[in-house]
Amino acid sequence: TSSEVRRRDVRVLDVLREAPRPCSYLEDRAARLEHRIMVDVDPLELERMLERGWRRFGPDYFRPACGACQQCISTRIVVADFAPSKSQRRARRNLGELRVMMGPPAIDDERLELYHAWHSNREEARAWAPGALDRRHYFLQLGFPHPAAREIAYYDDADGGRLIGVALCDETRNAWSAIYFFFDPAYARLSLGVANIVLQVEIARSRGIPHVYLGYNVTACP
Repeated sequence: TSSEVRRRDVRVLDVLREAPRPCSYLEDRAARLEHRIMVDVDPLELERMLERGWRRFGPDYFRPACGACQQCISTRIVVADFAPSKSQRRARRNLGELRVMMGPPAIDDERLELYHAWHSNREEARAWAPGALDRRHYFLQLGFPHPAAREIAYYDDADGGRLIGVALCDETRNAWSAIYFFFDPAYARLSLGVANIVLQVEIARSRGIPHVYLGYNVTACP
């Protein structure tokens, strides 16, 4: 049942654990996530949760709770030790073709259309489940207000200033979290997924942030 519990200044609206379901990454495993629906989470508390393996979409904070299976490993880059490879440097140079803007997350028709084009491509290429988001669900998952929330938007000025990529991130004093990235499939040649991460490491380095959190690595999954 839903209940509101105050822990310091954080409001925990709900705590739940999913029923086991087939794992999306390992065929012979069952998976489940632990969720906390919370608001008023300040950047320091978010940073502490990232250190403990939590991720977030909007007010939904989650982490694996799969019992004996420990294959999902929380992953972060140590910024001071990061040196991009040759292919990563090449991908980063491709951003020279684009205009990059950073600000708070925004919601508009252009972003929704871009998200749907990107996700439809993934559904066809990687057999993803359909993932249509309306404006309300985009707000709840990717545009929910948070003091740490950042958006990096990529524009192609050679094509009339068209939006071609959006990265959602969180910034705290000691952590930069790469939450989600979607882009126009027509620009796949630019290796934007790689370039976006390299850019975020550069941003973290310029701001003295020691770690960039990437999510989970499942070693046994290609």
